[in-house]
Amino acid sequence: MSAILQYFADFTMVKAIDMAGLVLGLVYLWLEFKASIWLWLVSVIMPIVHGYLYWERGLYADFGMEVYYVLAAVYGYAMWRWARNRDGGVGGEEVERPISHFPLRRVLPVALVGLALWALIYWILITFTDSSVPLCDSFTTSLSMVAMWALAQKYAEQWLLWLVVDLVCTVLYVYKQIPFTACLYAFYTVMAVLGYRQWLRKIPASQTA
Repeated sequence: MSAILQYFADFTMVKAIDMAGLVLGLVYLWLEFKASIWLWLVSVIMPIVHGYLYWERGLYADFGMEVYYVLAAVYGYAMWRWARNRDGGVGGEEVERPISHFPLRRVLPVALVGLALWALIYWILITFTDSSVPLCDSFTTSLSMVAMWALAQKYAEQWLLWLVVDLVCTVLYVYKQIPFTACLYAFYTVMAVLGYRQWLRKIPASQTA
């Protein structure tokens, strides 16, 4: 209890941003769980909040990731809004892009791209920054980039990718002393399991047959 009181007694801008990120993260998670297209709007706002936080704590790869998140949010919105189901709806009408499984033919190429990103980001961190956690920072950043792409494609398995990211980030943010964000990612870890189950139920029967 005394540690909590001390935390608020020494209140700083970083801690305020940490708390704001927690609120935005919970809103984003709820929208993602519901497969609501409005999650992409929150995806534009959150990088501003988290970007400042990560820079202050020396998580440079995570900071750079926020720029990618903004671009991915625009791409994701476009994919969900305009990349319609090819078969259309009743009477041939267009329907919203459906949730689907991650195609097996894409697993290997996407995995190779993810590994290449990890290696590249790790090299950048150890060469141009003073990051104290280059291996973990580059890993979560590269896997997040892949997971964000999978989310834009509306693949149910994107939740499994986020599950790994969230587990590692929870430990990393505790180490970096940003507790609210760490708690948020711990909650994300649990919700990734529930979200995966929820999205599986939303996959059209024609795709699971």
